[in-house]
Amino acid sequence: MRDFDFLVIGSGVAGLTFAIKAAQKHPDKKVAIVTKSQASESNTKYAQGGIAVVQNEFSDSFEQHVQDTLRAGDGLCDEEVVRLVVTEGPQRLDELIAWGASFDENNEGTYDLGREGGHTHHRILHHKDITGKEIETKLLTQISLLENIEMLSEHFAIDLITQHHIAGWKGKKEDLQCYGAYVLNKQTEKIETFISKVTMLASGGAGQVYQTTTNPKIATGDGIAMAYRAKARIEGVEFIQFHPTALFDHGESSPSFLISEAVRGFGAHLKNGKGERFMLKYDERAELASRDIVSRAIDNEMKKSGDECVFLDCSHLDMEAFEKHFPNILEKCQSMGLDLTKDMIPVVPAAHYICGGIKTNQQGQTTVGNLYACGECAHTGLHGANRLASNSLLEALVFAHRCFLSASELIESTSIPNGIPEWNEDGTSLPDELILITHNRRELQALMSDYVGIIRSEERLQRALNRLKVINEENEALYKRSKISPQLSELRNLISVAYLIIRKSIERKENVGAFFRL
Repeated sequence: MRDFDFLVIGSGVAGLTFAIKAAQKHPDKKVAIVTKSQASESNTKYAQGGIAVVQNEFSDSFEQHVQDTLRAGDGLCDEEVVRLVVTEGPQRLDELIAWGASFDENNEGTYDLGREGGHTHHRILHHKDITGKEIETKLLTQISLLENIEMLSEHFAIDLITQHHIAGWKGKKEDLQCYGAYVLNKQTEKIETFISKVTMLASGGAGQVYQTTTNPKIATGDGIAMAYRAKARIEGVEFIQFHPTALFDHGESSPSFLISEAVRGFGAHLKNGKGERFMLKYDERAELASRDIVSRAIDNEMKKSGDECVFLDCSHLDMEAFEKHFPNILEKCQSMGLDLTKDMIPVVPAAHYICGGIKTNQQGQTTVGNLYACGECAHTGLHGANRLASNSLLEALVFAHRCFLSASELIESTSIPNGIPEWNEDGTSLPDELILITHNRRELQALMSDYVGIIRSEERLQRALNRLKVINEENEALYKRSKISPQLSELRNLISVAYLIIRKSIERKENVGAFFRL
């Protein structure tokens, strides 16, 4: 059993920012960061576009950013949350820059601000087309300078510890408190008990619940699933944002390579297989419409034509400027034999961002005591029914700070009860028949892609629910007779998230934002 003051699960921008601030404020406290892969592997790393922050109130305004966010969220945003995130953004950005993060500048020496779908102004700060990687690198550098932070790579959080694990507890759901987590050390194959006064879930998204996703392999909804099992409130997970333009390569890679929305903001045109621009038929903003509208338009064009993809035409753009802004995208296209001066980029929508998650208040507190959530796994109310492009890094920075302020007050008054048991298994190992897990994972992903994708229907959702029950029964039987493994735990978490998405989709009766039912 190991004792910490702050336990952070996840190593993206949300978790790292929270950990840095907690460690700096409380040098006498122990901070642990648990991440199931390497420290640098997170959804943050793959964020190409940038971070939306109002820089100049003469050419832009907080109010306009607020209105753009509310419009994208289609009436379901918490307006108070939207306003606090937008107005607190510049201060959080300044902190990030002070930690070493750099963003592209123009010839005048000011920030080269980009524009993406749903934004009415150029307000996106970016570092070429690897903004997330730039931010994460600088945050990890800060982490390395703080002696009271312990970075635990290759550690997989299995379950949160609550009073349910204490023998004889008979309290009410609203009295539940979190006291850390059971964590699988992948190197020793032992499950360790991590006790902590404050636990922060910053575990990222759940894109791997779908076949085609821009999310890395690790994005299996672990935080949402653990919080659900711990009886925390989950909201808004039916709102899955599909990125309109993932590179189409006949399903040969996961995650799919992302063609940043900033490319359309730069002036690229979407065209169908006949070479015709089609977005003006669906929205007056054309390629700069919000992601839900663009994704449904592409889906409709593909269904009408039977084509496997549509195309992004960049041939009319300034290629010298394009290379400066999108060097990695250009390199990827060239590696596939595409000459963007004459060839179009084949693209398809891919699962990209889950707009809902673990319900929090304005301080990032969940409905379970001592448990915070931040980043993509959280549902703060900012995104509503659909996330505005490049608001996610902004949200992570603002709420990491708010979580830190709240947790700093909570830490002094929190005590750990007696009687928390160690994990009741000797350790972990791969199941004898790993194919049972890998097959069910592929089946689950196909099920969600076919029945719970961009456009849903009552019949498809009911079919998905019925088939998911079978997969769940098989996995629970395997879970009970096998030692715990990362593969088995990930599948368990994917099943939980899939169930929540389906159930919430059945309950929602109106089409709004990223949610569309026939």
